[in-house]
Amino acid sequence: MTADPTYRILLLSCYELGHQPLSLAWPLAALEQAGFQATAVDLATGNLPAAKVENADFVGIAVPMHTALRLGVRVAAQVRARNPSSHICFYGLYAWLNADFLLDGIADSVIAGEYERPLIALVNDLLAGGDGSAVLAVSTPTVRKQPHLARPYLPTPKRDHLPGLENYARYMFNGSARLAGYVETSRGCLHTCRHCPVVPVYNGRFFIVPLETVMADIRQQVAAGACHITFGDPDFLNGPGHALKVARALHAEFPDVTFDFTTKVEHILLHHDLLQELCAYGAKFVVSAFEAVDDFILQRLQKGHTLADMDAALDILHAVGLQVQPTLVAFTPWITLAGYIDLLCWIRERDLIQHIPAVQLSVRLLVPPKSALLVEADTKNWLGSLDPANFTYTWQHPDPRMDELQRYVAALAEMGGDAYAVFRAIETRVYGLAERPLPDTAPPTIIHPAPPRLTEDWFC
Repeated sequence: MTADPTYRILLLSCYELGHQPLSLAWPLAALEQAGFQATAVDLATGNLPAAKVENADFVGIAVPMHTALRLGVRVAAQVRARNPSSHICFYGLYAWLNADFLLDGIADSVIAGEYERPLIALVNDLLAGGDGSAVLAVSTPTVRKQPHLARPYLPTPKRDHLPGLENYARYMFNGSARLAGYVETSRGCLHTCRHCPVVPVYNGRFFIVPLETVMADIRQQVAAGACHITFGDPDFLNGPGHALKVARALHAEFPDVTFDFTTKVEHILLHHDLLQELCAYGAKFVVSAFEAVDDFILQRLQKGHTLADMDAALDILHAVGLQVQPTLVAFTPWITLAGYIDLLCWIRERDLIQHIPAVQLSVRLLVPPKSALLVEADTKNWLGSLDPANFTYTWQHPDPRMDELQRYVAALAEMGGDAYAVFRAIETRVYGLAERPLPDTAPPTIIHPAPPRLTEDWFC
């Protein structure tokens, strides 16, 4: 069918970890190649445009993460109130996980996986008088479809009409802030950690983004002022050869541009020489899902590593000169008060206080619909009912002190402040709850410079 350039498409992003939304830039480019003109608005940097909403035939809401979904549902209600006849489509990782809730009066359709081609097909079907139910990978109120898992259709992302990089997170190092860009070199993930939201959608599959597309995207962001690039793949080293090609190409063309990436502990252990080469090409820090310091919890989450592996990974990263930002799932049904104290002790002993934002110490296990945790034999022992409006199954810790502690740490993290002072406040509360004497920990004799980081902390 011939595309109708007058069909009014509005794409909305609510939150994407403080970077310019790739979940807008890629579908914008794909739709333009298919002959459609779409407007994109990042609501993290501006308000919902009433006139554009009222005139839209199709409204796509990107939900790549939990926070984006919470905000997106509120936005959908505003869209529906202003324009009842528009077709509302949620697309992205969390759309499919929560399809049953979204399609019960909030959205008209849901797409997940590699969503660009289904998105184009959906728009064409609507133009032909359909409702999307017959389109591959498009779920509607009358039919549910599986995510689209096939080699992605990915033109160079279209960023020219998005807010400038100055509106997003900066790269901080040695007290200076630099504009940062964001790209992805792959989608999906090889691994099947039980708590990860990528797993129910991709189930151990991942897809490479061609080197030419990655470099074209980097090129346009450097031209817009980016001095640092975040490789936002779920795991940059799922395809180590591809990652190395990208890093080499980046360094060859832009030798002064630095970068960070995300990878698993087991990849840090496996790719010591590769890590050295990445550092030579400009890698400054790595985000890695350490999650816990209790081997039982790590096994429950099927992380594929142990506490000893984490210690070994830290030694490897120190040896090659690569800083680390561990992420945590600090509160699970299996953590104890003593175990949380062990976590804090390990962080202090490893001199990681400045490397782990307080928000990471507050993260509570999220169990969305379709979570891989739901198939575990003992889940029924701790899992509560589904709370669809909050996009998660409920659970309460068997020790009420742990839920109280989580709320306290979350509130403290939201307030912010000096990393050492916040950490000490958390220690004080934990030891008080445990009725144990607070260790007489002297302030550090050497205050290290703050490690390189982005101004937006990693969250979900």
